[in-house]
Amino acid sequence: MTMAPPILDRLHLLGDETRTRILLLLERSEFTVTELCAALQIPQPTVSRHLGVLANEGWVESRTEGRNRHYRLGDRVDPSGWELWHLVRDGLRDGPVYQADGERARVVLQARRERSTSFFARSAEEWEELRDRLFGPRAWLTPLFALTEPHWVVGDLGAGTGALAASMAPYVARVIGVDRSDEMLATAAGRLAGFENVELRRGDLESLPVEAGTLDLAVMSLVLHYVVDPPDALSEAFRVLAPGGRLVVTDMRSHERGPAYAEEMGHVWPGFALERVSEWMTDAGFTAVSVRPIPPDPAGEGPPLFTATGRKP
Repeated sequence: MTMAPPILDRLHLLGDETRTRILLLLERSEFTVTELCAALQIPQPTVSRHLGVLANEGWVESRTEGRNRHYRLGDRVDPSGWELWHLVRDGLRDGPVYQADGERARVVLQARRERSTSFFARSAEEWEELRDRLFGPRAWLTPLFALTEPHWVVGDLGAGTGALAASMAPYVARVIGVDRSDEMLATAAGRLAGFENVELRRGDLESLPVEAGTLDLAVMSLVLHYVVDPPDALSEAFRVLAPGGRLVVTDMRSHERGPAYAEEMGHVWPGFALERVSEWMTDAGFTAVSVRPIPPDPAGEGPPLFTATGRKP
């Protein structure tokens, strides 16, 4: 018995109106079986049967979310199969049946959006607490780490307890954390024990234990006000950066909390004027220097902050 050529099998599959209606909707979005039934106005057993046929041939695939299975177009059909589908689709999609499907699908998607909107309307006041409980307190910050490159070497200068190094380590090739406090380094070592690409070094920011041109990114987070000579620390950051590397500094703006506050917190500097930071970074050799105030967090009790960035030519 001879086997039918693949194109005949595909013509048979795409010759069924229900299957073409399903494929046309799945080109628009993912849908659950229930949503497809509502958009197509077809009973659930019929929709499920045709989804099974399409899935077996690689035209659709699904993912499970809670108790629902979401269907979308698959990726196991070769380009010639999709070319055939495009020919079929272009000849059908302006028909009244397919136009009506599209109208009902828009209603289904709008209902889905309204369910999400309703959730946030109910949860607005508790959303941050809920988000932190579900995903952790740094979930909102995590997408920013995707701005790094996987091959980068990052310096956490003034690493403290290793929180920043732990956050960045999954996204880059290597993190070098530097701190002058043995106690801080011991705490950081415990936190970072599971990361093979993080190295901790003891040293001062004014004399970094890092070879010149090593880093692609250097970060000084809330540490510059503890340094006796900030211009020297910025010059050292410039030295250890590779050409094209960037420095990011976050620290306190100038404040009027007085010497008692500085003594209590161990601060050497009572914050910094933004113009002074810009001048220091420029003198250190950085270009494209940008120093900007950070809007205060209502929950924060400390002085206001700034962020500064610069690039090594």
